[in-house]
Amino acid sequence: MTLSPPELRRYARHLILPEIGPEGQTRLAAARVLLVGAGGLGSPAALYLAAAGVGTLTIADGDAVDDTNLQRQVLHGTAAVGRPKVASAAERLRDLNPHVRVVPLAERLTAATARALVAAHDVVLDGSDNFPTRYLLNDACVLERRPLVYGSILRFEGQLALFATPGGPCYRCLFADPPPPELVPSCADAGVVGALPGVIGAMQALEAIKLLCGIGTSLAGRLLLFDGLAARWREIAVRRDPGCPACGDTPTISALIDYERFCGVSPAAPVAAPDDAEIEPAELAGRLARGEQPQLVDVREPWEFAIAHLPGATLIPLGELAARSGEVDPRRPVVTICHHGVRSLTARAILRRHGVVAVRSLAGGVEAWAREVDPAMARY
Repeated sequence: MTLSPPELRRYARHLILPEIGPEGQTRLAAARVLLVGAGGLGSPAALYLAAAGVGTLTIADGDAVDDTNLQRQVLHGTAAVGRPKVASAAERLRDLNPHVRVVPLAERLTAATARALVAAHDVVLDGSDNFPTRYLLNDACVLERRPLVYGSILRFEGQLALFATPGGPCYRCLFADPPPPELVPSCADAGVVGALPGVIGAMQALEAIKLLCGIGTSLAGRLLLFDGLAARWREIAVRRDPGCPACGDTPTISALIDYERFCGVSPAAPVAAPDDAEIEPAELAGRLARGEQPQLVDVREPWEFAIAHLPGATLIPLGELAARSGEVDPRRPVVTICHHGVRSLTARAILRRHGVVAVRSLAGGVEAWAREVDPAMARY
């Protein structure tokens, strides 16, 4: 490939770097990068990859832009709320660099599509926010021999690594088994500081650029841990596990599987909570309509309660629940409530330890209540 005069001017600050120069920039222009996720991590990664002149940038994401995304997903603006994320992303990136071919895929990766998609690209960036996609991408990259730039974020902490390189470890070498779903807080439940994905996503883009240009020392065999509150990086060595089912000496994974079931989040997977632990929104709505008066204990934070709550609910934040359990009448049925139904299950266990037996958690939390019972309720 030959860089055009406009490209030579655009990439002048790259061309002057001896590590990149015209040869490296030409390699970038010929490269094909797959970015899975156009959210918190995908936003800065996509912006910097497009600005760097990656020839083809494919972005896969099945979600639409929500106003709660805008605190951290800088690829999108207020006018994009409600639009597919990949449509918003493509518009922004084409404006940023018309020399880059942006391919939007408004879909979630599946076991049926991942291998072919991965095989058609040179480098894969994981900007996902869930374990099924992480294991799916890892296995597809190992099988198709494509490097995987991994990143994850939560609260003030981030992780960064490079997996599936020749002789290097894969994601399964570090996390052989997925954690139980009920123990994994999402960013919606635990929060994430908006600038953090900018740090990790930009580092993912940098790692991809190094790989494509063949420069520097890669992250293969290393896991970087970033503590935003302490402004500190730590590094952990990660070695390939000879017994790894994906990249080990005698691998047993030769095809992609049902990763939602593998991670315990499929509807067909065993439910972690006992059968009587949860109450569906429709059932609770019916009980309230019939005049029943269970105690509604909302265990979210005050700012969340202020956005939206069920009428008659009492706010007792989860961190205070054990000390304030005496405010809950053990003679009445209780329904614990949170945002997505995770913290409320923990609250149920706390109350049962304090002698409140008839307690159930609202399945799906106020998010499910707004979706299934009260569409006028504010969502966040």
